[in-house]
Amino acid sequence: MHIECTINGKVRTFEVSKTELLLDVLRRNGYTGAKRGCDTGACGMCTVQIDGEPTMSCVTPVAKADGTTIETIEGLGTQADLHPVQQAFVDNSALQCGFCIPGMIMRSKALLEERPSPSEAEVREALSDNLCRCTGYKKIVEAVLDAANRMAEQEVAADGGRSRPRDDQRDGSRSRGEARR
Repeated sequence: MHIECTINGKVRTFEVSKTELLLDVLRRNGYTGAKRGCDTGACGMCTVQIDGEPTMSCVTPVAKADGTTIETIEGLGTQADLHPVQQAFVDNSALQCGFCIPGMIMRSKALLEERPSPSEAEVREALSDNLCRCTGYKKIVEAVLDAANRMAEQEVAADGGRSRPRDDQRDGSRSRGEARR
């Protein structure tokens, strides 16, 4: 069967078996950032975004991807121009072996799109489906909170005003940066 989807902004058509999993099709076609970990959807290493939702590609039948928009880690940034989440992971040393990092970054990006200024507890909850056997999560959580601040700073309009208020500023409460001062 043929499926057509948009991957990282490019329309792609694949010849697939209806029993194949999305992870296998992605990896076979050069999208190797999503990793095979558990094959049960329990570790998060294969996380991609499908239509904006973090999805475990190792348990997603490829037929469900037909007509969707998929974003993989390869679509976020380049070596010369990392996405703010990627840069925050590097700057906060939020990786050791690196095997889980693509899934962590994709899940973190989805969280920050939904909740631009999450609390530490919200970050921990959002990442609870993604396992890391090396770090203990402290640096990863710090990286996600740092990425939230970086992404908020990018929203500042040229005239110094905000392009849109962050969630934590809509109700008049202080931002994380103000709370620490």
